[in-house]
Amino acid sequence: LMIRRPPRSTQSRSSAASDVYKRQVSTQSTWGQTILKMENNGPRRDLAAAKKAYQNQDVDQMRLAHNPDEQARLMHNGHLGEKHKAGGEFIKSFVYGGLDGIITTYSVVAGSAGADLSTAVIIILGIANLIGDGLSMALGDFLGTKSEMEFTQAEKKREAWEVDNNIEGEKLEMVEIYEKKGIAKDDAKQIVDIISKNRAAFIDIMMIEELGIIEGEESAVKNALVTFFSFAIFGFVPIITYVVAHIFDLTSNLFLTATLLTACLLYTSPSPRDS
Repeated sequence: LMIRRPPRSTQSRSSAASDVYKRQVSTQSTWGQTILKMENNGPRRDLAAAKKAYQNQDVDQMRLAHNPDEQARLMHNGHLGEKHKAGGEFIKSFVYGGLDGIITTYSVVAGSAGADLSTAVIIILGIANLIGDGLSMALGDFLGTKSEMEFTQAEKKREAWEVDNNIEGEKLEMVEIYEKKGIAKDDAKQIVDIISKNRAAFIDIMMIEELGIIEGEESAVKNALVTFFSFAIFGFVPIITYVVAHIFDLTSNLFLTATLLTACLLYTSPSPRDS
């Protein structure tokens, strides 16, 4: 990291330092042409493209992701129109809900089949498990996300209060943190002096470096809904065999078929890396 100290004659203009916290994002004009618009508080890069470049080990794509001017040129010429995937903040709820739905419902089916219960009873027990356990998982996700968000906000308010009342002490803490990362003391002081000119950015960075907390924009309600529907959809797979068998009056190899379907679903389930 190389930082050039500004000339003494311009140090009094430190109020303009907040301008460095800008990034360029693409927006669509009414004529369908893509333009770049400056937006505060973000890096000048395409994070989704950078992640994809890392997955493909594509150095050229990685460099392009960090070059907004070249992106603008390519997008204007129609060579860069890829739309990036959204919804990554729900991956945890989707995976937890789906896996729990598959395993718990299959356990109910296995126990019922082992007790030689009728097809109708197995279906009733499976659906009851989907509703009851699904609601339990969704409520747990809602309360867990809500508590985590409240904890994050409480810690952020505390850090903000400390910055407002003891800015020099907070700057010293940051210098010590950077020194532990191997940065020279003078360089660490210079970095902290620059960062601390922007109060909001300084607080966010302190949250990450000092407390290890990254503030997100999660929704407790949306997480709960994703968990419930993921649980219900994936959890229905182990009992779908019995539903079909009940409709068409089938009786052969039902548990074996349910087991194979469950195993195939677990084997082919997409991972976050695949997405």
